[in-house]
Parts: sequence; structure tokens; C-alpha cells
Amino acid sequence: MSGFRRVGHKGAADLVEGNTIASFEHAVEVGVDMIEFDVLRLRDGAPGLPPERRSPLVIAHDWQDAASRPPLTLAEALDAFTRPPLDAVEIDCDLKLAGREDELVRALQERELVERAMVSTMYVQSLARIAALEPRLRLGWTYPLVTRPWDRNRFARPAVGAALELMRRRFPREARRRGPEIGAAAIWVFHRIATPRLAEVTRELGIELIAWTVDDAGAVARLRAMGVDGIVSNDPRLLQ
Repeated sequence: MSGFRRVGHKGAADLVEGNTIASFEHAVEVGVDMIEFDVLRLRDGAPGLPPERRSPLVIAHDWQDAASRPPLTLAEALDAFTRPPLDAVEIDCDLKLAGREDELVRALQERELVERAMVSTMYVQSLARIAALEPRLRLGWTYPLVTRPWDRNRFARPAVGAALELMRRRFPREARRRGPEIGAAAIWVFHRIATPRLAEVTRELGIELIAWTVDDAGAVARLRAMGVDGIVSNDPRLLQ
């Protein structure tokens, strides 16, 4: 895709409850190019269980989110993207846990969504598995690997700030080395790690640089000036 990619996080999560069809549809109304949503396996859906005993893949950020409401199944979500108005946008399936990659790939294939889809994840082993299953599917390497929102913990903020500064310095070199090795079509980077140097490296590699998750107009402007290829926001109106 040429130009700037406007990505709705979980649809338009600040405007309508995220990871719902209503939120996806609202994101289209306010003008996005792509909708990112979370693909999760539940506790009783571990890949080691026989298929008949697994719960379906669902659209939820984590197990707590899934338990707080009746989540969409992956099948229900993907079916919605075959119909207007969602048939007009691309999708990014953000795989939250490794395992069951074959089911995600098969679901995209069955609905002929492979050409419109990307799968992003922090788990590099999942990207390798997906590439083997469906070479046409675009891969997104999400960085860094985090399991908790440490930046929201005021006691952890000094350590988080130091870690982010180290990542800002080191990640351009790591992206140059590992991006092609992984086969990434895009690198989805936490916005506080994005730098002009990283944008330069990804541009040289022909890899999209997409910054997540940005809900401040000033930060959006800085990132666009920096040269990122796309931004993820809970309020996609900021990306217009």
C-alpha cells in the first residue's frame, strides 16, 4: 500500500466498545484504511487439547477482557469483513498468544481474505509458522514483546523509561538484521520507540513502519513528520 496507513485500534475503541462489529463499522465511518483486532485463544482452548474440546478463537485483548463480555468469535468477525461496509478495508489480526496459527490461516483462506489481511504478533515463532502455512499472507512483527502495560504503573515508570531509551537506540540495528530474516512486511512498533533512524532503516528495507497505539494529536503529527508509514489509534479521527 502506498501513502499513509490509518489503522483503527480494535475498530474505534475510544468511540465504540472495541473488538466489536459496531466498533469496526464506526471506524470505517470515520475513515480508516485498516482495522486491527485481537485474536485470542481462551484458557480452555490450548493447542494441546483435541480440536473437539477446544473453545473457538475469539476477538478479545486478553482473558480478562474476554470474561467481561460475550466476545465475538473469530469466525463471526471475519464473516463481517466479507460484507459492506467492512468489505472495503484491510484487516490486521493481532495474534495475542502463540498456538493455533493453522486455524487463523484457514479461517482467512476460507473467506478469501488473505489478500486483504495481515497477521501481526509479538511471537516470532508464530510468524514463521504462518509463513509456512500461507506464503501470501503478509506478516507484521510487533515490537517489543510485552505481557503487561508497565508504562501505566507509576512505580515502574523510571525503569520503563530507561528501557525504552535503550530500545530507541538499539532497535534500528535489530530491525535491519531481523526484519528481513523474519519476512516482515511491516514492523508494528510501540510509538515511544519510533525514531527517524528506525523510519530510515525500514524504508531502506521496504518494510512498513506502523506505530501503536497513539491517541494524542501532537504525537500523531510528530510521528507523521518522522516518516512512519502508519499509525494505530483508538480514535481514528486523529489520523485524518
